[in-house]
Amino acid sequence: MQSPLWGTGISLKALVNKENNRVIFAESDEDFIDVLFSFLTMPMGTIIKRIRYKTVRIGCMNNLYESIMNLDGQQFRTVACKNMLLNPRNAAEAECKRLKLNVDNGDPLGYFVCNRHECRLSGNKLLSHYRNAICGCGLRMDSEMCLSKKESEGSFFDARDRGVYLKGLTRFIITDALEVMPASVESSHSLLYALQVTDGKIIEEHSFHIGVDKVLTLLKHSLVEEAPLTKTLLKKNPEPELGKADFCRGRYTKSRMTPASNTHEGICVKLTVSKSKNIVCYAETSEDFVDLLFSFLTVPLGYIMKEMCNTFGGCISHLYKSVEKLDAEQFLKSCKHKEMLLRPKLAPDFSYENHPLSIEEDRHPPYYYEWNRNGVRLKSDKPSTLIEGSSTLTVMDPKFHFKEATSGGFLMGPSKFTITDNLIVTPISPVSCMSLLNKLEVPLNDVKECVVHVGCEEALKLLLASFESESALTNAFLREANP
Repeated sequence: MQSPLWGTGISLKALVNKENNRVIFAESDEDFIDVLFSFLTMPMGTIIKRIRYKTVRIGCMNNLYESIMNLDGQQFRTVACKNMLLNPRNAAEAECKRLKLNVDNGDPLGYFVCNRHECRLSGNKLLSHYRNAICGCGLRMDSEMCLSKKESEGSFFDARDRGVYLKGLTRFIITDALEVMPASVESSHSLLYALQVTDGKIIEEHSFHIGVDKVLTLLKHSLVEEAPLTKTLLKKNPEPELGKADFCRGRYTKSRMTPASNTHEGICVKLTVSKSKNIVCYAETSEDFVDLLFSFLTVPLGYIMKEMCNTFGGCISHLYKSVEKLDAEQFLKSCKHKEMLLRPKLAPDFSYENHPLSIEEDRHPPYYYEWNRNGVRLKSDKPSTLIEGSSTLTVMDPKFHFKEATSGGFLMGPSKFTITDNLIVTPISPVSCMSLLNKLEVPLNDVKECVVHVGCEEALKLLLASFESESALTNAFLREANP
């Protein structure tokens, strides 16, 4: 439980090179490093939501987020689906709440049950995290409950329980490129030597107080800059953009492209390609492919770093490598905490049947409904003895109504969509497609239609391309990766 003694900010000391006004390295305890490492657990939709007003574009992710905002709510399976994509939950939400500065501060998790008391005890026994889900009896689940604290939890703050991912009372060095290492004189000397800093007269110590806004600025710069600490703490520069360069990570082969008449397994996407420019002008596809694209916003940043094999040009990959190098027994609270950072999961209910990405989904904790003469309560710790007025509740998948077949994703079908190369998604419109060709200066006699079939390999390649490129379809499906 977070202590009020922790305050609302984090103090940070840094060594600064006065000649070039650059941070050499900063020094901090576990509070700041926990915040940095929590970036890896954040879903991409949360990152876009938190920094989209800071004029930074993360490949095509901003366009996907804005496409969801602009899409009519009736295109989604349930009212909750659009909200889930715009406000994706973090599977490490419980840990993030304990951070001294939590930038992944979405709405609190809700708990809703059917108004019929019988449904809670002996009927359908359902719980929804979203208001107005439809119970098996046909009524809306809009009766909100508060989750009772576990009986083992208390309000007493123990200083030995400091730290979220890291053990308490440990100190670290953070380089300008967000490489994290245990603090030692040897490490600091190595950094000074590597930067060719030999004259102590050009070094001075600075102290900073970091709040949530600074952390968000650091998150933004860590995605697009090579010196995010300097950019955040010392300099004010024009906002850079990520994604101008071609996709060049080189792990995946070209996707299978066939004439439009052929069929293969996987999600079918029809591409309209400029023969002379070798670019995708637009794609036509069903809700299955759009479900995949929109689900990119629910993927944690750490998962993307893992699949990029630490080759991303920004500094988030340095954070990822730092976690890999840290000895779990010595510095982290457990191997489980290290696993949460290196292989973050989707939050419960954010995957769907036949999802092409092989990313693990977290599970809901158990929930128990209790009723007695003192009132009703909702608990997540199992009662020591099963009392007469109690039941185990099943959490409803918010993407579906009760008893509906659990297949497909967030969107209603059958539906058809047009998708631009930079992943702007709109309901299909031949007029818009012609306008797009004119805008790209591609004549009709220069286009050809190809079909690509998206399976696991293609889906992963497209995810990485959408993260670091503004031409995701072209780079994922047409161009060979650069060496």
